Amino acid sequence: MTAQQQVNFTLPHVELAGQLSGPADGMPCIALHGWLDNAGSFARLTPRLASLRLLALDMAGHGLSGHRAAGADYPLWAYAEDVLHVAAALGWQRFSLIGHSLGAIVSVQLAAACPERIERLALIDGLLPPTEAASEGPARLGQALAERLALGSKRKPVYAEAERALLARQRGRLPLSEEGARLLAERGLMAVPGGFTWRTDPRLMLASAQRLQPEQALAYARAVSCPALLILAEGGLLEAQRPLIAELPFEQAILPGGHHLHLDDEAGAILVAGCINRFFKDS
Repeated sequence: MTAQQQVNFTLPHVELAGQLSGPADGMPCIALHGWLDNAGSFARLTPRLASLRLLALDMAGHGLSGHRAAGADYPLWAYAEDVLHVAAALGWQRFSLIGHSLGAIVSVQLAAACPERIERLALIDGLLPPTEAASEGPARLGQALAERLALGSKRKPVYAEAERALLARQRGRLPLSEEGARLLAERGLMAVPGGFTWRTDPRLMLASAQRLQPEQALAYARAVSCPALLILAEGGLLEAQRPLIAELPFEQAILPGGHHLHLDDEAGAILVAGCINRFFKDS
């Protein structure tokens, strides 16, 4: 099994944590997890991606990474900026990205915006952010402002037992297996007075103040110029995006499993790792 090294990065605006693994001369690659997950999302994949110098990053507000400053938010572009700061700290001028869900969306936008920096792109059941028509913008902003003003009066859920916290995560908006929840808990669950709670920043649960229009979101995917692999889960979240996906020049693979197919069980991890390894071997 590939040894993993805990690493930390002091950025100008936030402290980030991650796990670094693989040979020192391996292909530089940063792995970005999904919403409310953490670097543990790649625990099953990491030992199977032995040719990569892989940094599985806890994105800001997740896992062992710090939360953004008071008054700040979590827009997609801010995650992309974080990745560039981390790459600079590692001395990586060019690197590849593996992204799942939210991490895949951020990876697409970064590859499109900075094509000179990204070597290859591997996406797991993620591609475009949620979108909406321009006419829906005012109502969305009103909802977002109301939620932000009410946040100070809310308390994070505290579970009397760790098992209850794990069960809540399994049954969340993006459900996953018991084994997957346990892998995320290694970096995401912490003891507090009265029991246990998840480390994630509560602001991650707030409504976005603004969403891209469909054509804007698709423009990022169309602008990706590096080799790209998109792994679709048969029971995943991208069914509605299939017509758009069909027009993109991405290599594609459809695998059995749900949205967390790389994390839910060993069988899914083996299939996903096989696709990624073949993709990087062709470089």
